[in-house]
Amino acid sequence: MRRFIWIWMLMAIACDAVAEGDIIKLPLPRAEGGMPLMQALKNRHSSREFAARPLPMQVLSDLLWAADGVNRPDAHRTAPSARNMREILVYVAAADGTYMFDPDGHALRRILGSDVRALTGTQDFVAQAPVNLVYVADLSRIEGSDEDKRLYSAADTGFIAQNVYLYCASAGLAAVVRGSVDRPALAAELKLSPHQRIILAQTVGYPK
Repeated sequence: MRRFIWIWMLMAIACDAVAEGDIIKLPLPRAEGGMPLMQALKNRHSSREFAARPLPMQVLSDLLWAADGVNRPDAHRTAPSARNMREILVYVAAADGTYMFDPDGHALRRILGSDVRALTGTQDFVAQAPVNLVYVADLSRIEGSDEDKRLYSAADTGFIAQNVYLYCASAGLAAVVRGSVDRPALAAELKLSPHQRIILAQTVGYPK
């Protein structure tokens, strides 16, 4: 019975049965198929209306792999990174808690058991949408001046956000990237260190 409960939780991301720090192994991403690139580019757009329906675990797996997953034996990723510094951390805020994506293990590490979706943006829809991705730059990983840190973290976040947009266009999902975030409040909730900075957030879900 306990095994059934865990499987149900992993498929729906809808209960609070996993403790902070626990690792959830994602199913292997489906790295083939999908919409032709030119069609996805044509269909890419921002949407601010989302159904409350949760994303199935396979869809979440595919989404995160498209965002910044490992796509080569040398552990390089789907999104480019300046000097391969890989300074952008992808947090996943969902109804049952908040997770950090581990690209190398293709897994989620539970950070919080509370629902912080409302803190990921100033718009009303962020609290009801099933997933809000939060892009956090670990500036300690970036070599160079403060200007370099701002430039590289912004550019690398943009690459990831566009990957998400194109995946959503291909998969029939709605998405919008957002700069309106209460950064101090969310950073405090996520217990970010002084050298970690929230760059952008991106809401993903089924169209309403």
